[in-house]
Amino acid sequence: MQPAPSEPGLPISSLRDLWPFLRPYRGRIALAFILLCIGSATLLLVPLAFRDLIDFGFGQKPASGGGVLGRLSLNGHFIALFGLAGLWALAVSFRYYTVTWIGERITADLRTAVYARVLAQSPQFFETLQTGEVLSRLTGDTTLIQTVVGSSISMGLRSLFQFGGGMVMLAVTSFHLFAINLGLMAILMLPIIAIGRKVKKLSRESQDKIADASALAGEILNAVPTVQAYTQERNEIRRFSDRAEISFMAAIRRTRVRATLTVLIITAVMGSIVFVLWIGANQVHDGAMTGGQLASFVLYAILVAGGVGTMAEVWGDVMRAAGATERLLELLHAKSAIVESIKPQTLPHAGRAEIQFDNVSFCYPSRPETITLDDITLDIAHGESVALVGPSGAGKTTLFQLLLRFYDVSRGDIRFNGQSIRQLSLLDLRDKIAIVPQDAVIFSTNALENIRYGRPGASDEEVMLAARSAQVEEFISRLPDGYHTFLGERGTRLSGGQRQRIAIARAILKNAPLLLLDEATSALDAESEILVQQGLNAAMQGRTTLIIAHRLATVRKVNRIIVLEHGRIVETGSPEDLRNQSGLYARLASLQFEV
Repeated sequence: MQPAPSEPGLPISSLRDLWPFLRPYRGRIALAFILLCIGSATLLLVPLAFRDLIDFGFGQKPASGGGVLGRLSLNGHFIALFGLAGLWALAVSFRYYTVTWIGERITADLRTAVYARVLAQSPQFFETLQTGEVLSRLTGDTTLIQTVVGSSISMGLRSLFQFGGGMVMLAVTSFHLFAINLGLMAILMLPIIAIGRKVKKLSRESQDKIADASALAGEILNAVPTVQAYTQERNEIRRFSDRAEISFMAAIRRTRVRATLTVLIITAVMGSIVFVLWIGANQVHDGAMTGGQLASFVLYAILVAGGVGTMAEVWGDVMRAAGATERLLELLHAKSAIVESIKPQTLPHAGRAEIQFDNVSFCYPSRPETITLDDITLDIAHGESVALVGPSGAGKTTLFQLLLRFYDVSRGDIRFNGQSIRQLSLLDLRDKIAIVPQDAVIFSTNALENIRYGRPGASDEEVMLAARSAQVEEFISRLPDGYHTFLGERGTRLSGGQRQRIAIARAILKNAPLLLLDEATSALDAESEILVQQGLNAAMQGRTTLIIAHRLATVRKVNRIIVLEHGRIVETGSPEDLRNQSGLYARLASLQFEV
């Protein structure tokens, strides 16, 4: 999946797509807004309190006979000022908790939604997008969004209110000084907006470079034994260092522009305010303003300047989050190449599996000029065991992938019990198929749960029965905690043969009518292969079984063998018939055992 180009414009055009995740929490958002208004209004009252305090407490002496009242009034001003500070502190703390909760909540929801969307994609999706890139977006990009939603936007709104309210109070305090200040700041807005758009573009670029480094790291960490076996540690460190350096340079370019934006905003605003205050000081000197009015004007000016400075920082965060949002939305809006029927049909005879390949041809989307399967026509009866043999690249695994609808055929049709698999829901189709892949997948949990993955609702007894059928119990009993032993990431605590037997037990437990075996015994030693083959023979009883086999000795007892070469069926028949012919199967057999 190629990233979509960024659309020009303000970051709100990207961030507004987060609204579906915010909508369920409208009540908390409203509460946060109310607390924001209370806090901002309280803060804006502070300069007025200082004005009255200065003018009354320091600029006016108590009247004759009213000394006690004067002292109480002065004390009252200080009490009111402290009360405002306490109210402001409470509003800020409750608002902080509320917006942080909102940020964490929608980040978790967003990660879950993106993860669910990615899991729904076909393998074609991952032909052009590395898993490390996906993980970078799920972690780094969502963290940026959490920072903005759970902190920066709140700070930005507070600063916006502080700025807007401060500007209004500046106008009320001295419209003449306010008008001068406003004119100066208006002149400086155009370059600020232009630099802000540059920050957004560079933020997207920076996140892309970080994701590239993460993708490389994920790939290499999953292949550490191979890297060490070929003594490529230095080369891999250099490769990662080069990508890390590229991401660093991209981040520095973004930071440089953002720093320029910040210094421009703060210098411009503070410069204009200092200039206006110089004019105000002269007005106080001439008696046109009181000291309290100038003090409140100064405080409002500080609030405005602080608000602008914070908004400058927040604007940079929002720009980064806008780029992160675009990258996440690419995943969230990604459409699977496999489109399910709007009104899926029910699979007839769900306990049976009759398969028909009808003039099936296929090319992988990443290499459309290469025909992988060419006009395959094949009928497989229920309960029949069929082996697919042939040289590497003949199309054997592709047939499995098409059966599972990981890809759709380019031409022709595949039918399951007479029903086109395009008309079935993916859940219904795949629920009727159990597969043992050549590279067994072991999850980071214990043996019991790894086998139970085939049928999550199975009881412990059913899991153990499947384990015994696949000869798993033979080695599980020797593990420290038996079935409850943690098997390590990707099954690192097991041998290749043991991992394969776990996968076989998982398929047996699923109890599907169609069983796909992709070199299911390839990683087993001779003794284990005999034991597992017994379990597979039991699992194959009454089920349709398709077997991909390179070791022809493992398919001597199947009902039929289909020989593939260059994506076409070149031979078909029983093992005995094909061995007596002088075709491809006979040549392959002669290389493995005497005919």
